Amino acid sequence: MHSNSWIKDGLLTCLKPFDLSIEQFNVLRILRGQDGSTINLQDIQERMVNKMSNTTRLVDKLISKDLVERSICENNRRKVDIGITSKGLKLLKEIDPLIDAKESELTSQLNNKELEILNTLLLKLKN
Repeated sequence: MHSNSWIKDGLLTCLKPFDLSIEQFNVLRILRGQDGSTINLQDIQERMVNKMSNTTRLVDKLISKDLVERSICENNRRKVDIGITSKGLKLLKEIDPLIDAKESELTSQLNNKELEILNTLLLKLKN
């Protein structure tokens, strides 16, 4: 828990100047991974790192920042599709190198082999 908090705090220092939470950043990355396609709220929720997040609230905040957009599905009017905007993509391009640098800083005490072992052990705990 201590390590999780330490890593989250480090990542938050990168996101704070952009007025983003880790969960909002996660939603943006999920949407970018759609390569221009839209996705519904349930699918976003399933892919979230933190499953406890209120996805609707997160998406609403991102819409208010013009980082994502919501549209009614043409095939099913009750279904809402979410897509990332060009402003959202541009913001991620700006943030990505900062996050990469912070991740490198946070793991700088480990060599590549140790990082592989750490990843393997964390995946083993998850399953």
